[in-house]
Amino acid sequence: MRRAMHTDLAALAGRRVAVAMSGGVDSSVVAALAAEAGCEVVGITLQLYDNGAAAARPGACCAGADIRDARAVADRLGIAHYVIGMEERFRAAVIAQFADSYAAGRTPVPCVECNRTVKFTDLLQLAQGLGAEALLTGHYVQRLLGASGPELHRGVDPAKDQSYFLWTTTRAQLAYLRFPLGGLAKSDVRREAERFGLAVAAKPDSQDICFVGGGDYAKVVEALRPELAAPGEIVDGAGRVIGRHNGIHRFTVGQRRGLDIGGTPEPLYVVAIDAAANRVIAGPRAALAVSAALLEDINLLDAVDGPVDVKVRSLAAPAAAHWSGARLDFAQPLLGVAPGQAAVAYRGSRLLGGAMIASTIGVGDALKAREVAAVS
Repeated sequence: MRRAMHTDLAALAGRRVAVAMSGGVDSSVVAALAAEAGCEVVGITLQLYDNGAAAARPGACCAGADIRDARAVADRLGIAHYVIGMEERFRAAVIAQFADSYAAGRTPVPCVECNRTVKFTDLLQLAQGLGAEALLTGHYVQRLLGASGPELHRGVDPAKDQSYFLWTTTRAQLAYLRFPLGGLAKSDVRREAERFGLAVAAKPDSQDICFVGGGDYAKVVEALRPELAAPGEIVDGAGRVIGRHNGIHRFTVGQRRGLDIGGTPEPLYVVAIDAAANRVIAGPRAALAVSAALLEDINLLDAVDGPVDVKVRSLAAPAAAHWSGARLDFAQPLLGVAPGQAAVAYRGSRLLGGAMIASTIGVGDALKAREVAAVS
């Protein structure tokens, strides 16, 4: 097991590398493996929000106790360690964007924005400024060398694979990045932490949205965009008012809970959000079916034109689709696809690239379009 882990680090032996240390078990093990492989390791921890606000919250990262844990690991390993304050940058690039997405009726993916901006742009530049020849992180993805250079592949542990959140990675960044844990299961990593005698070996994983305390994301959004708490109408597909809501930021496409509408022949789901009109559109489950998506903010690591496997949520199974330019057509209708989500393309285990979903084409809309085309 360790021989496979060290393969990616062997070429860096004797060289300076930076390790992104969040204070969790994954990044701590990366630092330990790099030191064991003979690298000159420099640990970098980004303080992303106020210590007092996150010091005692389980599942947080990059603040409070997590910074202390990262420092303790660095001390045990005998490596240099720097803590860099990035609160303002994180607030503007990730938290504010999170709130703005809800204000626009979109479904945000904050981990993508964090990787795109704070981690793989700002942190990467910091590592280069310190003279590091590579930046190592604890992401569960694989960087494999192909015929045309490094490729990004899914982690071997499907329960931990984080490739969906890294589709914004550029070729230049991938040349500099290393992911030593991509070929491991989480249980393997915890065993390695125990082998190194790291106090974080049994530390719980951080939650998906690290800056949201207690799962109350609406409170975070309202703090930045208080106007979103304004009540509004819930309407059906024909525009008839069937209920009221207490803020569009409390709803995302595909959601059923919170509509509180009874007396309907079948359960209702959020099928769309009209931010301009402050309206939530509800309908039956069948109304969630999407046949295609229009894309924006496209980033490709390889040519993508034709049949691919696509994930539209991190935990979703890959779905067959056809990618052409800025359009994605699904082989079979998918449910709950929404603007703001990421569409990430794969061929086998290899991540080819991704894009943000700008809008969707429902199955019903597609049928109507074909009928109009046939008549004309």
